[in-house]
Amino acid sequence: MTATLLLARHGQTVWHAENRYAGISDVPLTETGHAQAEALGRWAAAHPVDAVWTSPLSRAVVTAEPACRALGLTPSREPDLRECDFGVVEGRTLAQFAEEDPDAAAAFRADPVAHPFPGAEDPVAAAGRGAAALRRIAAAHDGERVLVVAHNTLLRLVLCRLLSIPLGEYRRVFPQLRNAAVTELRMDPDRVGLISLNLPCDGEAA
Repeated sequence: MTATLLLARHGQTVWHAENRYAGISDVPLTETGHAQAEALGRWAAAHPVDAVWTSPLSRAVVTAEPACRALGLTPSREPDLRECDFGVVEGRTLAQFAEEDPDAAAAFRADPVAHPFPGAEDPVAAAGRGAAALRRIAAAHDGERVLVVAHNTLLRLVLCRLLSIPLGEYRRVFPQLRNAAVTELRMDPDRVGLISLNLPCDGEAA
């Protein structure tokens, strides 16, 4: 039983363009974000994709729409693919937080899992729910290729969990999942393989 999961971060949002943490906040895509979604849709149309799953947050749902339209598929929504809640930093930049609480910001930079933002979701729990969601999706699509549209921090934590990388290293090992770029995983019940990372869909780095 093997499935191929094509993980994509949603397109650029208004807050991400300003380097602000969006987390569970529902913020819209920018014009650039919509263009990135269209590029992902063209990529999906040119590659075998059998199903589409998304986070329930609108920025992921909207990013998946061009692909679903091109493929004639109806997306499934998975609540456990939502982005992490960033607590007091929702809607703010890390630099702004550092001005307010430099010690907490320094601790986060040193180990974001041991020292998450105040009021934030436990990153270990987020990695667990996200990894479990991907395993459920893979089990439901044996032998198929599935596009999964979700979020930057959640997917980086999940990649660490599935690839046996210490969670506290997620910001160093995976500095960024680019908007609407594709990361390919090969998954079976016992093993997970990383096939590609941050594959751009428009021929350029996002």
